[in-house]
Amino acid sequence: MSCGGFTCSKNSLIALNIMYIVVGFVLISVAAYGQTSNLVASISIIGGIVACGIFLLLVAMLGLLGAVRHNQVLLFFYMVLLFLIFLIQFSIACACLAMSEEQQKRITKAGWRNANDKLKTRVQEYFECCSYDHESRNETNSSVQMSHPPCKNIKACCDGRGLDCCVSNLANVTDCNCNPCESYLQDAVDSALSGSGGIGLFFSFTEFIGVWLTVRYRNQKDPRANPRDFI
Repeated sequence: MSCGGFTCSKNSLIALNIMYIVVGFVLISVAAYGQTSNLVASISIIGGIVACGIFLLLVAMLGLLGAVRHNQVLLFFYMVLLFLIFLIQFSIACACLAMSEEQQKRITKAGWRNANDKLKTRVQEYFECCSYDHESRNETNSSVQMSHPPCKNIKACCDGRGLDCCVSNLANVTDCNCNPCESYLQDAVDSALSGSGGIGLFFSFTEFIGVWLTVRYRNQKDPRANPRDFI
C-alpha cells in the first residue's frame, strides 16, 4: 500500500502523537531544569514552555484516541488545539531567544534583590563568587536589597587567604579577589532561555506537521468502514 493511503496516514499520526508525548516530557524537563538552575532568577516566560509541554501531553492523548478510532469530532478538536499550541509555543520560543542581554541583566538583578540570605549564600557557594556586583560588595546588611551574606565560606576565594572578606563578616571591595555573581547568573539565565527556546522552537514545527497530517487523515475514507458512516 502506498504511503499516501489510509493505513499509512493512520499509523503516521499514531506515531507522531507518541512522539508528542515524549516531546511533552522533554519540554517540561528542559524548561523546569532551566528554571531551577537559575537559583535566584524566576523566569515566567520559561513557565510558558512548561505549560505548552503539559498541554501537548493531553492533546497528544486526544490525538491518539482520534487516530485509532478515526473519529471526525475528536480529530477536529485535536487539530484546532494542536494548532493553538503551535502558535503559543512558537511565540514563547521566539520570545525566549529574542531576550536581550539587558533584559537578562534586569531579571538576575531582580532575582537577587528578592532573594533571602540563605538563597544568596547558596548561590555564592555554588558559583564560588561573592556579592552580586562590585558596587554592592560592601553591602552586608540584610535589610539592604542588593546586600549579600558573608563570603568567608567560599573556598575558592578564601582558602588559605587572610583577606578581610574571608576572616570577618565584612566585605572589603579592595581586599577580596572573588568574582561577583552577576556574570554567572546571567550565563545561567542565557543558557536556560537558549535551551528552552531552541527546543520549543524546533518541536513547534513538528506540531504544524501534525495539523497537516490530521487534515489529510480526516478526509480519507476507511476502506473497512461502511461508506454511509463517512462524514
